Amino acid sequence: MITIKSEREIQAMAEAGRLVASIMEELRDIIEPGISTMDINDFIEKRTRQAGAIPEEIGFEGYPYASCTSTNDEICHAFPDKKTILKAGDICSVDTVLSLDGFFTDTCHTFKIGEVDPEVQHLLDVTKKSLYLGIEQAVAGNRIGDIGHAIQSYAEAEGFGVVRDFVGHGIQPTMHEDPQIPHYGRPGRGQRLREGMTICIEPMITMGGYQAKVDSNGWTARTVDGSWCAQYEHTLVVTANKPKILTMQQAEAGDEDLGIDSLQIDFNRGN
Repeated sequence: MITIKSEREIQAMAEAGRLVASIMEELRDIIEPGISTMDINDFIEKRTRQAGAIPEEIGFEGYPYASCTSTNDEICHAFPDKKTILKAGDICSVDTVLSLDGFFTDTCHTFKIGEVDPEVQHLLDVTKKSLYLGIEQAVAGNRIGDIGHAIQSYAEAEGFGVVRDFVGHGIQPTMHEDPQIPHYGRPGRGQRLREGMTICIEPMITMGGYQAKVDSNGWTARTVDGSWCAQYEHTLVVTANKPKILTMQQAEAGDEDLGIDSLQIDFNRGN
């Protein structure tokens, strides 16, 4: 069921969003060669609980950790562990969900470990920009297909693959709500967007084919051809004019009202 959020609910989600954004910002200072993916997970869980929030990925459909830490050819939902030690040139997509006072927020960021190859940097740049191009379409009156088409047409024109098996979603009052948000599609098709809908857009873009397979643990998804994958995600609210991104650090509640031009500031940040 799709629920339309009140202004009070949106502001509460924005508070949760600012918290998760601050945790992601802190990760920039600790993610470096030699860190394990479990170290990343433990940091996220500790900071989430210290802030009085709940790491909602723990226990979701049996998932045991506070985050997904997908490296290199892993697409999403990868288990953190002590054995996976990140080295210079790797990339790691860190995805986490928390709730604060009952309000959910979901975000993902792909971190580069030290310096990466130019082709990998291009993957990160294209994936991040494709997210923002999709967000730009999240206005009342548009359709879900407009979001997917904006992402797919840009990413494929740059020579990359767009994962089909995993999609974005609605959020609140639980982690995953209707509607599903594919990152591919045809413009003018699908569910019409309404003001007050809260959704997560999270394109997974590969350097090769879009086909995915799942490891024996039943969770970790990776590319079939071994090509590397990046992912970025924001939680946002659909409005009549510009989308409001809720998973960004802002001084004032109204500052989340950003369009694609303003978002270029974030797009140009290194990691």
